[in-house]
Amino acid sequence: MFVANYMDRVNLGFAQDQLRADVGLSAGAFGLGAGIFFIAYAIFEVPSNMLMERFGAKVWLTRIMISWGVVAGAMAFVTNAETFYALRFLLGVAEAGFFPAVIYYFSRWLPDSHRGRATSIFLMGSGTATVVVGPISGALLEMHGVWGHAGWQWMFFIEGVFSIVLGFVVYRFLDSGIEGARWLTDEEKTGLVAVIDAEQQVRAEQRRTEQVSRWRLLADPQMLLFLWIYFAINVALYAVTFWLPSIVDDIGGLSDFQVGLLTAVPWLFAILAVWVAGRLSDRIGKRRPVLMVLLVLGGVGTLLAVFVSPWVGLGALCLAAMGFKPASPIFWTIPQSYLDARAAAPGIALINSLGNLGGFVAPTAFGIIEDATGSTKAGLVGLTVIGFLAALSVLLIRGGGRNDRVRATPPPAAAPAVRRERPSSPGAARTGRALPGRHGRGTAAQGA
Repeated sequence: MFVANYMDRVNLGFAQDQLRADVGLSAGAFGLGAGIFFIAYAIFEVPSNMLMERFGAKVWLTRIMISWGVVAGAMAFVTNAETFYALRFLLGVAEAGFFPAVIYYFSRWLPDSHRGRATSIFLMGSGTATVVVGPISGALLEMHGVWGHAGWQWMFFIEGVFSIVLGFVVYRFLDSGIEGARWLTDEEKTGLVAVIDAEQQVRAEQRRTEQVSRWRLLADPQMLLFLWIYFAINVALYAVTFWLPSIVDDIGGLSDFQVGLLTAVPWLFAILAVWVAGRLSDRIGKRRPVLMVLLVLGGVGTLLAVFVSPWVGLGALCLAAMGFKPASPIFWTIPQSYLDARAAAPGIALINSLGNLGGFVAPTAFGIIEDATGSTKAGLVGLTVIGFLAALSVLLIRGGGRNDRVRATPPPAAAPAVRRERPSSPGAARTGRALPGRHGRGTAAQGA
């Protein structure tokens, strides 16, 4: 599901040259259309989540997949800038709430002890999609002229139909709840439901006493740093995602399929970097130095791509992908270790919703820069600056180490700090308070 979701979101980058030539889009108009998806996604995410709670995750996930498949397929019939903007906005509306719906589905199926691993496996879909979307989209673009239609039309239509079919398959085979699972025994169902309901009750009690205003969180300078760093990561990541096919095409003499194959190379290295960075940060217990190195590596990669030949530039973009792609999951471990239990849920939601606006800024800014200068080199230099500034900002943040669990907002005056003679972890010994959560939950917040 996540592979199809990501494919329909970013396949636009592979159709860029053909689409702009046939429809008459400038680079700026293309960038605005690519980015407007994220505005719609941010606006409609909360309403989508509310409707999911009413109709259930199975029905709502099916609705999301079928509706985004319909809109993605309709992209084949774009005729001008207006229809392009409208369909990209509608795609954001259709996809809104997909990631929270999956996380909610996990919460009704798996206890806390297994949910982190399930979420990590699910998030691997993003890495898989970045690798397979290039060759698949490139091959479909080579259908140019079949039955009188352009290659980009075939690409959008076929990939959209695939999502529609997958939506019906999901509805057929996805169980609504534990009670309806035929592959579980009655004893297993009873035990699993009891554990999950007990955990849900504990979380409900916490929510009644631990509500923290998002506006209050914005008064915390650390939260502002988190917002800026995650925004910068998204700007860099989506700029590379949407413009990589065009940059590779500048090599010259390549077919659409060859362009698709070559764009998969940086993401193959990026998947390896995600695994290595995660293992390294877990082993040394320090997230901030790892995050700084990744952001600097990404910035160096985009800077080198400006001054070298196109083939060497592809290698430089491999460095950029190896820096910016794993930066996101490493980043999420830091707010988790900084925020206390009362602030964790609203804090992560705030960082995610505002930080994801980088997905709008990146392609829009790149398009404007290409219109003004005739190339993307200035945009790549801008990504270098953003990467370096974000790396320097990491020096100012707290959290991200085994001994770095601190507070996000002060507790109410009437609630004294809890002290324990035998703290359960090094972080508790430092703060004198009970610790919320675990280090390993950070990555679940990054998919919207």
